[in-house]
Amino acid sequence: MVSDKYVGLALAILSTMAIGTSFVITKKVRPLFSPVSITLLLIVGEVANFAAYAFAPAILVTPLGALSVLIGAVLGSYFLHERLGILGKLGCALSLLGSVIIVLHAPPDEEIETVDEILAYAIQPGFLLYCVAVAIFSTVMIYRVAPLHGKKNPMIYISICSTVGSVSVMAVKAFGIALKLTLAGSNQFTHPSTYAFAIVVVCCILTQMNYFNKALSQFSTSIVNPLYYVTFTTATLCASFILFHGFNTTDSVNTISLLCGFLIIFAGVYLLNLSRTDPDAHSMINGKSDDEAGVPTDGIASLQTRRSLQNRRSMDHRRSSSSIAYFQGPSDREGLMRSYDVEAGAFGLTDLTEESDDGERRSTSRKGSEYVERQHVSPKSGEP
Repeated sequence: MVSDKYVGLALAILSTMAIGTSFVITKKVRPLFSPVSITLLLIVGEVANFAAYAFAPAILVTPLGALSVLIGAVLGSYFLHERLGILGKLGCALSLLGSVIIVLHAPPDEEIETVDEILAYAIQPGFLLYCVAVAIFSTVMIYRVAPLHGKKNPMIYISICSTVGSVSVMAVKAFGIALKLTLAGSNQFTHPSTYAFAIVVVCCILTQMNYFNKALSQFSTSIVNPLYYVTFTTATLCASFILFHGFNTTDSVNTISLLCGFLIIFAGVYLLNLSRTDPDAHSMINGKSDDEAGVPTDGIASLQTRRSLQNRRSMDHRRSSSSIAYFQGPSDREGLMRSYDVEAGAFGLTDLTEESDDGERRSTSRKGSEYVERQHVSPKSGEP
């Protein structure tokens, strides 16, 4: 019989394939596919990702989300003729290498007979303290820090959805195990803890999606996705370590290997997202960068990344329509001039204009006063 670890591995790979493929379809060839088929593909990836947590440990499933970036890059290069370049190929190699290291050294999941066993883990002082810390941190960030600094630093919103997401993964794992045991013949819906975990899943995922969407609305996906991947994965691994009192590894070598595999994957994800705008690192040398979308690493990220990309395209369309309408009437011309004034004010151009106007007025006034003085000093016409 196939081990649950490899069932979870297969589900995790299926999830990353669905997410990576759906993003490529949305980005370039959406007219050939209906929105229903794209949504269905995304739902398959999300369900497979949730189901993977029921069969495999979080330390195996969560880092493998980086394979969606690799799959998106390879499919984009093959079907869409996107150029990978040196950075893209190196990022693919690092992501694949890190994934292989994690698969080889990941431990099997602990045997769980009832959902109440996970509840017993969850009410231990260590995990309760972690949940309280996440609640306090998220509350302070949402009501105190985010209104002031949320639009300046992407880590504000990302830290909220990553820490809350780590708790949601633990709840998803518990609810998934309850479903697995129920399908195996041991009904877990007679336990109140099953419903408690379901409520936590819904609340945490809604919060996670909300603040990830806010991060995407303010910052480039090529910045948000790598930061979200490393913070979300780190928080999830910490939550899993606290909940199950370790990674269930047999020795320290496997633990160190898992952490090294995670770091290697993160380096690969960073290079792959960077290669989207700069395949051969020319902008790094010249000190320039673009604002292109990167491939997300999980279902929630892919949904919000796709929405951000669509909003950005609609904004570009409206801008081009406004430019065409310039020649159709004075009202459109005035609207364009107001838009220009707003942009000029954002870059401080109005200040420069005011300073220039003030300088011209002072120069004109000075010349006028000098002329009056000369007229006053010079003798009038007809006098000796």
